[in-house]
Amino acid sequence: MNNAMISSLNQSKLSFTSFSNPLPRKHSSFNALKFSPLPIIQNSQKGLNFDTTSQKPLHISSIGSFSFSRKTQQEKPVTVCNAYEADRSRPLDINVELPDEQAAQKIKIGMYFATWWALNVVFNIYNKKVLNAFPYPWLTSTLSLACGSLMMLISWATRIADAPKTDFEFWKTLFPVAVAHTIGHVAATVSMSKVAVSFTHIIKSGEPAFSVLVSKFLLGDTFPLPVYLSLLPIIGGCALSAVTELNFNMTGFMGAMISNLAFVFRNIFSKKGMSGKSVSGMNYYACLSMLSLLILTPFAVAVEGPQMWAAGWQNALAQIGPNFVWWVAAQSIFYHLYNQVSYMSLDQISPLTFSIGNTMKRISVIVSSIIIFHTPVQPVNALGAAIAILGTFLYSQAKQ
Repeated sequence: MNNAMISSLNQSKLSFTSFSNPLPRKHSSFNALKFSPLPIIQNSQKGLNFDTTSQKPLHISSIGSFSFSRKTQQEKPVTVCNAYEADRSRPLDINVELPDEQAAQKIKIGMYFATWWALNVVFNIYNKKVLNAFPYPWLTSTLSLACGSLMMLISWATRIADAPKTDFEFWKTLFPVAVAHTIGHVAATVSMSKVAVSFTHIIKSGEPAFSVLVSKFLLGDTFPLPVYLSLLPIIGGCALSAVTELNFNMTGFMGAMISNLAFVFRNIFSKKGMSGKSVSGMNYYACLSMLSLLILTPFAVAVEGPQMWAAGWQNALAQIGPNFVWWVAAQSIFYHLYNQVSYMSLDQISPLTFSIGNTMKRISVIVSSIIIFHTPVQPVNALGAAIAILGTFLYSQAKQ
């Protein structure tokens, strides 16, 4: 007879010593059997010292071959069970095979990375196409934020996604993050309107150098020696790429540098202000986009203005045709999607893994943009890019 049950036996309260024998008295061998306060425990883990004097209750997970017949008594102990202490997290003997959660998590992270990289590559391609035909980065940046904000408002209204529960304190702590995000977004777009996509991302691979310098001199943080050493190939590689760039433009170069600095401050403000906030990565970026849109719109109107936009829009439609509208829509949608996926991935992976993924993302963007736009690259320029990216990877390893 096989039964499965869960019971809790406390040595101080329960005792089986007064067990009445249901069998005839002639079975003297069974009458002599005395039950200990706990059932006989046969554990498959050899060599395990089980302390029966413990005051902790025991949970019996299974009992098998329970019988009072003489045959059972001669062959095996009366009771065979698996047991574990109440404060343990699992039985001492586990025979059930669980799903490989670690492998499933790796697949999930891999899907996040693949989606993140693909969306980022598509965004950069369409963004560059739009900027080539419509060189107004302030409006382009505004449209990207507006599109993402509209998408999330529709998602919340239709219950596709749960709206976050926020208060005034949340928006107050988000404000400096949004300011830094706005500056970094516009500066990067300005850079790509002046230089090749590959060159912008080579310069942006130097962001770790800005992170260390700001943390060191403004926040007083200290880092191990390998972190400082990893900055040498980053700075050297970026410098080599800059001086050998065939279509170098100072505005484009400074835009990428300002973007690096702004995103460093965005990360610092985000870590300090959002600790303990129970907002998902997707909703966090949605709120960030909406607040950045409110900050950016008046500046975009002041710097470029509706008259310039109208003239530029007509010129782009005349050159490209209706496809230009689809380019603008695509770059706006994919900008929000790739950022949203990157923030969602932060809920699942460590900052180190995210940093490595960001490095690999830049490689995919640089290579794909060179192929699609037929960007001329000198061997020494490619060497500088490789050195800078290698330094970024070494930096992520040194910081762990």
